[in-house]
Amino acid sequence: MEYIYASLLLHHAGKPINEENLRKVLEAAGINVDEVRVKALVAALKEVNIDEAIKSAAVPAAAPAAAPAASPAAVPAESEEEKKEEKEEKAEEASEEEIAAGLAGLFG
Repeated sequence: MEYIYASLLLHHAGKPINEENLRKVLEAAGINVDEVRVKALVAALKEVNIDEAIKSAAVPAAAPAAAPAASPAAVPAESEEEKKEEKEEKAEEASEEEIAAGLAGLFG
């Protein structure tokens, strides 16, 4: 992802997206540069209109809002369910331990 971010940064700054500029941005960020990835990205982006790609990836303004947060009354119910699951898990663990102890008694 850092290679894509570097190319977007160069695009935003109005700089050409070439191997040298991309390498400089990545090195300035302290990233070990993989020359193969740089060459591949530069070659792939030559045919891409970045402005159009950004517009097509943008979330439309009419997108539905995120689901509302759970009401405070619903939270304790979830906690109770979690507690029940934990108790069941502990009971299963205890049952397995008891079985193991019983088997040890047969051979001990």
